[in-house]
Amino acid sequence: MLIGIDWGGTKIEGVALLPDGTELARERRDTPRHDYFGCIDMIGAIISDMEAKTGQRGTIGIGIPGSLEPKSRLGKGASSTWLLGRPVEKDLTERLGREVRVENDADCLAASEAVDGAGAGHNVVFAVILGSGAGAGIAVGGRAHHGPNNSGGEWGHNPLPFPNQSELPGRPCYCGKHGCLETWVSGRAFEAEFALHTGTERKAAEIMAMKRGGDRLAGLLWTRYVDRVARGLSVVVNALDPDIFVMGGGMSNVPELYDELPPMIARYTFSTVFHTPVVPSRHGDASGVRGAAWLWKDG
Repeated sequence: MLIGIDWGGTKIEGVALLPDGTELARERRDTPRHDYFGCIDMIGAIISDMEAKTGQRGTIGIGIPGSLEPKSRLGKGASSTWLLGRPVEKDLTERLGREVRVENDADCLAASEAVDGAGAGHNVVFAVILGSGAGAGIAVGGRAHHGPNNSGGEWGHNPLPFPNQSELPGRPCYCGKHGCLETWVSGRAFEAEFALHTGTERKAAEIMAMKRGGDRLAGLLWTRYVDRVARGLSVVVNALDPDIFVMGGGMSNVPELYDELPPMIARYTFSTVFHTPVVPSRHGDASGVRGAAWLWKDG
């Protein structure tokens, strides 16, 4: 049995799978935010519950909203800042009493979609998360790609390409820099743009409903949002030229994205053609937790 845990900033989800992908159990609980050891204890409780329900002991893969520094194995680049500088792998191993494999949550999304999702059959899969934050993972040959700094796919912390004067120097990011893509293309960023122009807070789904109802400002903000996502992905095309873009996170559920984004990307790429498929993830919100389980797929 393969157990996957998606340790997110708002929820911790677990799934138990058979090697053929059959789901045996699933658990989901709210994240005890800013409570590092509370999170570890909750992960332990979720695993215990799933193993009790199935009567089986499983391997454990865990996706985190950040990554581990390759040598020290301390948490880095985590939007859930209570993981920063923590010996995540060591503490989880001690709490769970067995070896664990820990990877970036976007890498887990990429691996999941490359193995049996929207990216199956494609060699290089670039999986994008447009959720409360923004990030990406790269899978090559069905396996997550990391690199010597364990920084492959840190798309959300590059600057917004081709900025206009109103976009400089950019908004402050939790990472300490200004103008990171995450501050422009996350779902929260889209909602913040609406609040900035109206003084009223609305969820992304509400803003899109206004846009479909003919609200001019909502329509303009959506077009600007798609343009910023396109600028960010055009650089990926120029540098990596992946076989497919697989979109995840809350904003990936907006159907207009798949009609409007590809021609917008084509406006910014160096190549005169853009044929790359841009598709939603097949497993939706469950893709990350499935990808965490797949960390042990080949033993």
